Amino acid sequence: MALFAQPVSMALAPPVGKPIRWGQITTGTSAILALVLFITIVARNQSVQWAEIPHYMVDPVILDGVVLTLQLTAGAMVFGVAFGCIVAIMATSQNVVLKAMAVAFVWWFRGVPLIVQIFFWFNIALFIPQVGVGSYSISINDLVTPALAGFLALGLHEAANMSEIIRSGLTAVDRGQREAASSLGLRPLQTLRTVVLPQAIRLIVPPTGNQAIGMLKASAIVSVIGMQDLLTQAQAIYARNFLVIEMLCVASLWYLIITTIASVGQHFLEQRLALKGRDATAQKDRK
Repeated sequence: MALFAQPVSMALAPPVGKPIRWGQITTGTSAILALVLFITIVARNQSVQWAEIPHYMVDPVILDGVVLTLQLTAGAMVFGVAFGCIVAIMATSQNVVLKAMAVAFVWWFRGVPLIVQIFFWFNIALFIPQVGVGSYSISINDLVTPALAGFLALGLHEAANMSEIIRSGLTAVDRGQREAASSLGLRPLQTLRTVVLPQAIRLIVPPTGNQAIGMLKASAIVSVIGMQDLLTQAQAIYARNFLVIEMLCVASLWYLIITTIASVGQHFLEQRLALKGRDATAQKDRK
């Protein structure tokens, strides 16, 4: 009878083997073979003197270009973040005039291509030949050097981008927290410094790191005005020895080294901010 049937065995069924994904194996193998073929063709190319690349990697002229590139990137980023903070505060203020000025600034410096801005600042003397006070005057050509023109173009362009990043981070903080801080008697600047910024910084830092890496690569554009950055120095060398591909490889390797270091630093900084955010949330939950 069915009532006296043997109980069903609860033993686990043997594990089912993983199906072989032939499509992934085929595409992966094809990609590896194509990469090996490309590397072989490039390595056996007799028109490129690969042995010259390590020598020029540590050439003093190239190292000077690396230093100048880092200085330009750091200076433009610091200026961009500082001025971008001011523009972001103007954009979030209740003053209509300040808000309109911030919108116009962002509209212009984000909308015009960076290379156009570089040429504009480099040729500003055609528009304003001299500046001065009273009997004292100075030529704009003497004042706006290629270094200053590149710095102004990169810094103002970055300020427009950073202002939008900072503004979005500030507005992401719940408005109720501002109202609560105001009800406790905190002034607007105190609320910004003690309540809003500590929360907004976790949203601002990751895109700021991306902007810094992008700024490093964008700094190569200043080579069009003869600024002695990494790419300009590489171009000057291959104009003398005709090692065009070799010198471009040297410049590319230096850019890759610097961006890789910056990316690793950004990763650890983001992790640290994320841990602080989780700790703060855990403390709030315990309360």
